[in-house]
Amino acid sequence: MRIEPKRYDLNGHKLVFRSAEKEDAEMLLPYLKRVCGETRFLLREADECPEMTVEQEAAFIISHTESDRACLVLAELDGEYIGSASFDVAGKSRRNAHRADIGIALYLDYTGMGIGKKLFSLILDTIEKCGFESAELTVVEGNDRAIHMYRSFGFTETGRIPKANKYDDGTYADNILMIRFFGKEE
Repeated sequence: MRIEPKRYDLNGHKLVFRSAEKEDAEMLLPYLKRVCGETRFLLREADECPEMTVEQEAAFIISHTESDRACLVLAELDGEYIGSASFDVAGKSRRNAHRADIGIALYLDYTGMGIGKKLFSLILDTIEKCGFESAELTVVEGNDRAIHMYRSFGFTETGRIPKANKYDDGTYADNILMIRFFGKEE
């Protein structure tokens, strides 16, 4: 699905959230590798990021822009790409069709500025308008700023996968599963 572009003034800088387009594919290719290399809070190491072709990335973008149950939103500051957020149906069966799965990441230089909060709010509003009953995500233990933000949007911890992440230095971190329900909770 596509969203209408959202524009904000951020301390004299132009912040724009817009739907990804297939023409963005080449520009997006190095994103995952860079963002994974900047933090321990994503699900893989930078050298584990799949090498995708422009065509594969374009297909991923199209799968999100042409769906009425998925979305990929890019964040740009002063015309420079700085991160993205997306959602998709949490599973492939009718039994899961009421659940949205969220992903969000910004380049490290742009965290702590309120951009992630604005982007996350936009994604949640879009998910709710799509008729999903809940939104869910996984956050790595120790990512306290993200956990605080998710809680501020009404997400609650529903479980953990102990030692889900084993780092190259031999340490571990849990995956924390969080969910937010829309409307009346049964």
